[in-house]
Amino acid sequence: MNWINNVVRPKIRSFLQPKKDTPDNLWVKCPESGEMVFYKDLEANQWVVPGSGHHMKIKAADRLAVFLDGGIYDPLPDVHVVQDPLKFRDTKKYADRIKENRNKTGMQDAVMAAEGHLLGHRVMVAVQDFEFMGGSLGMAAGEAIVQAMLTAVERRLPFIMFVASGGARMQEGVLSLMQMPRTTVAVRKLKQAGLPYIVVLTNPTTGGVTASYAMLGDIQIAEPGAQIGFAGARVIEQTIREKLPEGFQRSEYLNKHGMVDMVVHRHKLRETIGSLVGILTKVPVLEQFASKVPARSATAVRKAVRVENPADIIPPAAAHAE
Repeated sequence: MNWINNVVRPKIRSFLQPKKDTPDNLWVKCPESGEMVFYKDLEANQWVVPGSGHHMKIKAADRLAVFLDGGIYDPLPDVHVVQDPLKFRDTKKYADRIKENRNKTGMQDAVMAAEGHLLGHRVMVAVQDFEFMGGSLGMAAGEAIVQAMLTAVERRLPFIMFVASGGARMQEGVLSLMQMPRTTVAVRKLKQAGLPYIVVLTNPTTGGVTASYAMLGDIQIAEPGAQIGFAGARVIEQTIREKLPEGFQRSEYLNKHGMVDMVVHRHKLRETIGSLVGILTKVPVLEQFASKVPARSATAVRKAVRVENPADIIPPAAAHAE
């Protein structure tokens, strides 16, 4: 009977059931408008819904591929930390969760760092992938950020950070919270070396990361509609017992109230950040990239970086153009 149940019946069912020639997830629903978009079209549009303009989450490798010149980059070596220092377990072992997320994303942890070129400028870029345990900040992610920043200091490279996180990783307790001061010290090293630190806040950026490296950029950029904040809106409302304004904790609201320097569409990030890197490092964009850089006035740049002496960062050509 076991042979019949385990071999014969499954074989018969496989013959009778129609085979699936296509995967189930060919269409993606826009959470904002409900629009159904073919995933190949969405991927080709950098995971921005064409109709509504909603910026969906994007994988770290895809982010690097569309951001850096030619999609070419040199990843930094994976960091090695204690995998499960507290032997934590809730509904399942923390070690098993890590293994599942590694299989799902192909990443060792939530942060991928790489060196590449942006409009001809050598840069160091770190990207948090929300798909890996909500982009949570643990020991491995913190170490990856610190090592990437120290490597940028060593190689004299501008540093660009794409943030997407739900906050600290609870499975690592206080060891996760320790990454907040560690990354803050690493940011300080960048600034002491006189290197630009540009932060791009994506949806969502919440929790402990907003109390550390995510809000310490020389220039703070946000993608449209991104949720940015420390505590959740419902927690704040329950604490202050007041209704929060419409659009609270969204990138446009933060830009209006001075928490974010600019809100930039994903399709414009390459040109915008490449232009800013050229201005901050006093290295003009190479001629073959010049036509791709949007015109930006020196006044807008001065306002964004909040420097006391704009002449220190504005090249003579840009000043005359203004």
